[in-house]
Amino acid sequence: MKSRYLATISLVVMACGFLLTLFLPSNLAVELLRGGFEAGLVGGIADWFAVTALFRYPLGLRIPHTSLLLKNRDKIAGSLISAMENELLNKQSIENKLRGIRFIQIGSSMLTRFFSRKKNRTEMLERLAVLVSRIPAEKVLPHLQSALAGYVRSADLKEAADTVVTRLVHDGKDKDALDYGLGQAAAWLGRAETKTMLGQLASSKLAEVKLGGFKGMAFQAFAGFVDEEMLGDLLQNMLLSALHDIRDEDSVYRETIIREIRVALFQLVNDEERMNSLRDWAAAELEGEVAGVFLLARLEDMRGRALALLEQDRARGGRGLFAAYALLARRIAGEKEWVLELEDRIRLSLLAFAEANHYRIGVLVKENLDKMDDATLVAMLEEKVGKDLQWIRVNGAVCGFAVGLVLSAIQWISLG
Repeated sequence: MKSRYLATISLVVMACGFLLTLFLPSNLAVELLRGGFEAGLVGGIADWFAVTALFRYPLGLRIPHTSLLLKNRDKIAGSLISAMENELLNKQSIENKLRGIRFIQIGSSMLTRFFSRKKNRTEMLERLAVLVSRIPAEKVLPHLQSALAGYVRSADLKEAADTVVTRLVHDGKDKDALDYGLGQAAAWLGRAETKTMLGQLASSKLAEVKLGGFKGMAFQAFAGFVDEEMLGDLLQNMLLSALHDIRDEDSVYRETIIREIRVALFQLVNDEERMNSLRDWAAAELEGEVAGVFLLARLEDMRGRALALLEQDRARGGRGLFAAYALLARRIAGEKEWVLELEDRIRLSLLAFAEANHYRIGVLVKENLDKMDDATLVAMLEEKVGKDLQWIRVNGAVCGFAVGLVLSAIQWISLG
């Protein structure tokens, strides 16, 4: 039963009781009840008038000091706004509340609950796959090329090259490169067509030699004695033997060649003009069409690999995604100083936001109140607090009835 109906019933009961006692034979019990019902009726009517006067004019009569809420609407709104800004939601209370909140811990708990559900993980992987598939690689490519070229232009290429060369020398990669080159040269020299080419080249060069006197006669005799095949075989064996000697770890020539290679590398690294030229060339190449085609192919390849991985993990219920999140969460939890610093930054940002926008609380309340007409405002207030106010009427009738009984008894005793 609604409190308003109960209050009305209590008032009706008092009125009916009072009227009934007027027609009953007069005796002690009837007189006591008549006094109780009479006082209860007066108390109920008085409290009905008081409660009704808060919201509207009783019975539509414009009695002074009634319809208090509507008459004092602006004053009540101002008091409500002041209470919210200065007492209920003052800056200090907001700051104290924010200082007790652990944002990272709350966020971590929410994310853990989210990622612990298989449905959420699979949906996230599906959306990630759609996002990856829709990335316009052609539009990303110019920015990627520009970024790479800008990095090359701004990078200290000399220092990077010096580091790379030092590392290569320290790891013996220069020796490995020499051995690889010698091995390729030996393989090329060992071919039959190479021997033929060397013979032809040597024969043509011998024919070009012009010597006079005895040396010339001896040289011509030698040239006439050997043919192209003999010259090719001779040069091939000589060069192969030389390469074999250079590949020997104890060879003096090998150490000399390696030393010269190292000197040449470090001279190149310290040649500022050549390094700048190399840097400009590399930057220009990165922005060129050939590099664009290469990078676009790599981007598409990366897209395909990413989509395959996402689909594979989705089929497994997102276990890889959850493992990645768990690893990240544990890593962050271990960085206590970083977490505290981030907490402070978040808190300071929120405090600054609250400081700058605190006045908006009152503005928002006033805007919402101004949007309500009188009928809507009264209906809202009656819905929120009217139930408790109706109990005032019930209590007034009941208390009036009890007081009436007491007063009637005292009156009877005094007259008796």
